[in-house]
Amino acid sequence: MTSTAKKILDEALALPQEEREELVGALSSSLEPVELSPEWAAEIARRVRKIESGEAVSEDTDEHLQRLRAKHSG
Repeated sequence: MTSTAKKILDEALALPQEEREELVGALSSSLEPVELSPEWAAEIARRVRKIESGEAVSEDTDEHLQRLRAKHSG
């Protein structure tokens, strides 16, 4: 990252959240769309189907990390 970009980043991080969100949206819309490989597109579609059907189970991130830490800290 150039020193100019670093300075802009530091200034952007000091903005209130709402302004950072607007900035992220503006920057994101300025980028070229990413093309997914057919394999990734199929995997995403498979995961969405599992979520929509209720087959996939979601859980709270903090609870999940707490359980992992407890499991591996012994």
